[in-house]
Amino acid sequence: MSIPPPGPHQPQEPYQAPRQYPQGPYGPPVYPQGPQTPYEPYQPWTQGYSPHNQPAPVNGLAITSLVLGVLCCLPGVGLVLGLVAFGQIRRRGERGAGLAVGGSVLSGIGLALWALVLATGGASDFWEGLKEGARDGASISLVKGECFDAPGGRLSGETYDLDEVPCSGEHDGEVFASFRLKGGAYPGAASVGGPADERCYGLQDAYAMDNWAVPDDVDVYYLTPTEDSWSAGDREVTCVFGNVTEGGDLTGSLRNDETVLDADQVAYLKAAHVLNAALATAPDTEYVEDDLPGHKEWAGRMTAALAEQARLLRGHEWPAGARKPVAALGADLDGARAEWAKAAKAKDADAFYEHYDVGLELLDPREAVPMRKALGLATSPPADDRGAGGDGGTDDTGGSGSGMAV
Repeated sequence: MSIPPPGPHQPQEPYQAPRQYPQGPYGPPVYPQGPQTPYEPYQPWTQGYSPHNQPAPVNGLAITSLVLGVLCCLPGVGLVLGLVAFGQIRRRGERGAGLAVGGSVLSGIGLALWALVLATGGASDFWEGLKEGARDGASISLVKGECFDAPGGRLSGETYDLDEVPCSGEHDGEVFASFRLKGGAYPGAASVGGPADERCYGLQDAYAMDNWAVPDDVDVYYLTPTEDSWSAGDREVTCVFGNVTEGGDLTGSLRNDETVLDADQVAYLKAAHVLNAALATAPDTEYVEDDLPGHKEWAGRMTAALAEQARLLRGHEWPAGARKPVAALGADLDGARAEWAKAAKAKDADAFYEHYDVGLELLDPREAVPMRKALGLATSPPADDRGAGGDGGTDDTGGSGSGMAV
């Protein structure tokens, strides 16, 4: 019969003749060690056999050391990892000696540079630069006392740029205060504008102590964060003075505080502000009949403020030219205090009006002109109804500021 050729998994061996053994003297051939096969068996592949050689792995710490060295971050860690990698490469026969060398060298250079920066104070300068850059990216930063021009001359809407200009010339606004809002999620434009309006009006007297020197066409504005700048960390509200006339400008600084006023002027204005603060707490109701208890409580606050104002004026050592005006003003304050005290005890609205009208008349701002003239302060009362109390103080309950979002 024919023998088929070997299959794909059956390698063909060359033919080998069977071994010949000598025939014994009495019969068939003797097989001293049993019958022998004429073919040698195949040796199978054992587990773990690899027909190709595999290279040694690269040390992972060497790679990490090089990355840290290139990025120059955590240079001390990169240097340590490079040295450790050397030991592992020698013990394990791994590759990456060059990587470890490069990482160690670069990390060593970075460590030296960091030490130099810390020694020379450059780190704090660098950090301050980063913080300043972040602030500039989040909001428009203006400082109290600075003046600026707004795009188009409008102190409303959204703006992303304000140009600082000298206060001596014409300008759109003058910064008089700033404060930060609480963190958290953006509360909305209305929730930001409410505190801005209230606090900016309350802060104006600390910058412009003599409100008689503030022109009648000037009002309070404020810059508030937008939703975008809030997400970048902006929480600052900036309070500014601006002209209420569209396109109108300011000229010269409105600042008149302890940095530019003398001690006598400051003493007089502080006494006047005590009464102005009490005036600002008047009830929101227009008619006394609608809230008689609230108006009586207000009259009590006015009584206490008038007593405090008179005490402050009489307790200061005034220059000779101001002593007579102070005495006359003190007498008016005493008379007004008596009427406000009676209004605080009024049994009905008619009785309240009777004493309220007399007490308010004694607080005519024009009665303060002689005192102001003696001290070198502005002598023209404001044209609007913002003032009373012998000094035309600001009544914060009238009007509201306008906001600009940044």
